[in-house]
Amino acid sequence: MTGTNESSPSFSFLRNLLADTLRQGTAPSQGPAPDLARCAFFFDLDGTLAPIAPMPDAAAVPASTIALLQRLQRATQGAVAVVSGRALDTIDRMLQPLRLPAGGLHGAQWRAPDGRLWEASVDPDESARLRGALAAIAARHPGLYLENKGLSFAIHYRQAPGLGDRVREEVRAAAEPFSSRYALQYGKMVVEVRPRGADKARAIERFMTVDPFSRRMPIMAGDDLTDEPAFQAVNRLGGVSIKIGGGDTSALWRLADPAALALWLNGLLALASRGAGSRV
Repeated sequence: MTGTNESSPSFSFLRNLLADTLRQGTAPSQGPAPDLARCAFFFDLDGTLAPIAPMPDAAAVPASTIALLQRLQRATQGAVAVVSGRALDTIDRMLQPLRLPAGGLHGAQWRAPDGRLWEASVDPDESARLRGALAAIAARHPGLYLENKGLSFAIHYRQAPGLGDRVREEVRAAAEPFSSRYALQYGKMVVEVRPRGADKARAIERFMTVDPFSRRMPIMAGDDLTDEPAFQAVNRLGGVSIKIGGGDTSALWRLADPAALALWLNGLLALASRGAGSRV
């Protein structure tokens, strides 16, 4: 694990308070109340807000978690964002009726709090050739699924886990001719080819330059390899990084699964709303 950036001493007490709640897995029934208006929350989607599903289209965020996000959005005065490998339109569908600020496709798409959109540019012909090369891999191996995200492409092998090494090697070879503009992104039972220069760390850093996220302590929760750059960025900013589930990580804290994250958020909101003691 890596250390936090102690250049943000004004957040030290707040960070330590949240760390205490993470050790317990929920917020205590009494004690100092965290000032959530000084926090900026960032969440991955699959495996963090939504339980992992056998196929991407089957994933769903529980209604109770969406309700928690609505409460958190009010408590933070809007400083809640999703940073996901999903495209923005899919994020919105999974979180409806919420439409949060978001970084989609690992940061290749970015929607500001005021709704302004930014999207990485790709060459349509090059993208079509890449898609064709990856489709050929998926067609050769039963159990593989090619997800077309528009700007990026992901081959899922959750239904054929024994093919993992072979899929990674074949995707690496297929993507090599496009390596000046595309990068490989490995995840849980998935290999993705995404526009180069986009990642979740850059998406979070961009959010932290605009209101209502700026001048707040960042908190990031995620479950996958794709979240590691985001954890590292949050650590540098003196925030709280939370790994959901098992595996090596640079996150400083860990919760067992999406249900544990929801329990922690619910306790945090309850403690903040009670306002017991002084706010920090």
